[in-house]
Amino acid sequence: MSRGGRIGVLVATVAMLGLAFVLLAPEADDGSNVARTPTTPPATTDDTPPATDTSAASPPPVAADHDRAFETIRVAGGEPSGGIKKITVRKGQRARIEVTTPDTSDEVHVHGYDITQDLEPGSAARFSFDADAEGIFEIELHGTHTQIGELTVEP
Repeated sequence: MSRGGRIGVLVATVAMLGLAFVLLAPEADDGSNVARTPTTPPATTDDTPPATDTSAASPPPVAADHDRAFETIRVAGGEPSGGIKKITVRKGQRARIEVTTPDTSDEVHVHGYDITQDLEPGSAARFSFDADAEGIFEIELHGTHTQIGELTVEP
């Protein structure tokens, strides 16, 4: 047989093998004729659990900003209980501040962010905002200009 004849037979054989593979391959869920590898491990006949890879242990999950608790400032008699509350967050974090009182009626003001909430006896004023400006910001009872907290936003 000539060299050209052998090459022709080889090409025909490869083409037939390729066609046989496509025709005999199991169908995928999406209707295409592509073979898929099973996603479940094969069943074992003994009671030995399958090996697990522990070389790349993942770190414990970190609480999302919305899962963080509110920092609470307690006001009694128009004054912050325990002194001015210091609150620190990182820039880009969500600042979550709650002001509670049994007896004070005023407006709570977060300077720099220019946010206010009414405060009534037996209730709470809640603030939840993105701390996007760095610096130190006073939290006060607006009517009496009494400082009750200090918000520090760090880079």
